[in-house]
Amino acid sequence: MSAPTLAGDPRRSALRPDRGPLRRTGGMARAKRREAIALVMPSLLPILVLSVAPLVMGVALAFTDARLVRQPDYQFVGVDNFVRLADNSFFWDSFRIGMIWAVSVTLLQLVAAMGLALLLNSGLRLQGLTRVLALIPWAMPPVVVAIMWQMIYSPNAGPLNAFLGALGLPDDINWLADFSTALPAVIVVGVWVGMPQTTVTLLAGLQQIPDELHEAAAMDGAGAWRRFTAVTLPSLRPIITSITSLNFIWNFNSFSLVYVLTEGGPGGRTMLPMLFTYLEAFKNRNIGYAAAMGVVLVVVVVLLLAIYLRSQFRSEKES
Repeated sequence: MSAPTLAGDPRRSALRPDRGPLRRTGGMARAKRREAIALVMPSLLPILVLSVAPLVMGVALAFTDARLVRQPDYQFVGVDNFVRLADNSFFWDSFRIGMIWAVSVTLLQLVAAMGLALLLNSGLRLQGLTRVLALIPWAMPPVVVAIMWQMIYSPNAGPLNAFLGALGLPDDINWLADFSTALPAVIVVGVWVGMPQTTVTLLAGLQQIPDELHEAAAMDGAGAWRRFTAVTLPSLRPIITSITSLNFIWNFNSFSLVYVLTEGGPGGRTMLPMLFTYLEAFKNRNIGYAAAMGVVLVVVVVLLLAIYLRSQFRSEKES
């Protein structure tokens, strides 16, 4: 009589793990992943084509001697463009001016927008009209803004000089052509243009602060300034960090406003790095060299923002 086999043994079948549910679960997970990829690809493709591909091409051009000619013939030159750039004092002068411009405009925008946002949040009369008027600079194209401020700064018939003359002050100042006033005058225009979006962001943050916090601070004897520093500023800190970072990037990359106002003059006093790079690419036709400038500017700005954001996040954790 032959020994019984274990193939049909019900005890062996009971001991064997049932892999059916696991296989079904794994198949469902793979199907969900494929479905998610299919849903994401239509939105991912434009990003790859319109953002990633130009970025890669720009970085690649920085290592060539590309020129803006009808029949280009690019040659790989390694890091020669970056070596030349390290000794280009005009570029680093424009970078210094760009940092002065970006930091000054960003900080002044924050201060002015904070005051306007507090005013709009205080329940003043004609609040709707005031908000509309505050948003007008945001709705105007930069070129139109630049032309308008050129008329305001005009040394002959500008209303600014006329106002100064009515006060008995010098009324023949050439604001955009004088070495000492050109950059401050352009900074004022930058603050005026960028203040609305900062105001709207801060106003939204102010409206999210519970009134109970201000009432509790007032009951403890805190005045207006103490309530602002102890309640309002800590509550707005994440918003301030975000909006100042975005404003700094936007201001550092400014081009059209300054180009129309001064074209970088007088004597390069308002030559921002983006304007300098533009002239190198499209006036001198050195595309590869200009691409190297762009790479350096992006790396430096990213490093500065990383240091700033890290310090802000560290201070938030400590508090």
